[in-house]
Amino acid sequence: MPDGSPPLSLSLHPRIAEIGAAEWDACAGRENPFVSHAFLSALEDSGSAVPERGWLPQHAALRDEAGRLVACAPCYAKSHSQGEYVFDHGWADALERAGGRYYPKLQVAVPFSPVPGPRLLLRPDAGVPAAALAQGLVQACRAVGASSVHVTFCTEQEWNALGDAGWLRRLGTQFHWSNPGYGCFDDFLDALASRKRKAVRRERREVQEAGLTLRCLRGAEITARHWGAFHRFYRSTTDRKWGRSAYLTKRFWPMLGERLGDAVVLMLAERDGEPVAGALNLVGRDAIYGRNWGAMVDVPFLHFELCYYMAMDFAIAHGIGRVEAGAQGEHKIQRGYLPVPTWSAHWIAHRGLADAVAEFLARERPAMLREMEMLATLSPFRKHGEA
Repeated sequence: MPDGSPPLSLSLHPRIAEIGAAEWDACAGRENPFVSHAFLSALEDSGSAVPERGWLPQHAALRDEAGRLVACAPCYAKSHSQGEYVFDHGWADALERAGGRYYPKLQVAVPFSPVPGPRLLLRPDAGVPAAALAQGLVQACRAVGASSVHVTFCTEQEWNALGDAGWLRRLGTQFHWSNPGYGCFDDFLDALASRKRKAVRRERREVQEAGLTLRCLRGAEITARHWGAFHRFYRSTTDRKWGRSAYLTKRFWPMLGERLGDAVVLMLAERDGEPVAGALNLVGRDAIYGRNWGAMVDVPFLHFELCYYMAMDFAIAHGIGRVEAGAQGEHKIQRGYLPVPTWSAHWIAHRGLADAVAEFLARERPAMLREMEMLATLSPFRKHGEA
């Protein structure tokens, strides 16, 4: 640990249940539900993020001399690079072509969830710097014989702290919608250029005319019947889009609803009383996070309605500052979701690979910044003096 700091000890845990929920959440805070003990334990207890699927929990716990948990991190030993959304397959191929071994690696992340948020979870009253946990993760990486440590979708503050500690830093892009204090959806529409405003209204109108009943369910309003239908929607999407086994098991959804309560919001479309499509969201302190969606019907613009517009309606009604609707998707821009940076940091033991990745990232970062600047020019919002 850093010189001059109190003695700290780091341990790795193969089940988050080995760490008390109250002490974990004292470090994680309440802002982002994805790093809560409840969410991470639901992934494990449902059989979703487990060793059999290539996710071996190795949750990092940093304790002081008195045994108090002062910092922690959701960490996994990975035997592949699936379900992470920050792609390093090329790095793995390069090391293995050179005769090295990339897997296992340590992944500090929320499995299957490209949601930005804290990853180095520091208890606020402990005064432990992020560098202490970062150093502990490097020591753990060496101790377990992993090739590298990857902290993905972290905060900008963590990104800078890890960079100062010598980690490699990578930029990505997502598309988020900001709520400056709209009173209703029409206030948002009034901020758009005329052509974009008409397009959004047309999309919402076509869904309304499709004979569907749209509902927003929260917490206990979501029943076992709804979760059973939603799993079918989810499997329909994963089977069609990727053609491989779904990451999340059928047990995960009701477990999530039970453990996170009102933090869970389900946008649902019904036809003749039967659920036919849905979009799952989690609510944090100042964001609603869109996660999974699926449909058993083909209705134009239904995806945009359930995943984007209804989430915006919810944010406006509840005074929530932004909607984060997941990874990728430049089509989100014309619907008010603008490009924002995402951050990840990487420590690689193999010096040759680390140097090659550093050179790659030095080229990639300015290219990402230029791309975000270009994408921002596609904003649908009215410019000064525009109708």
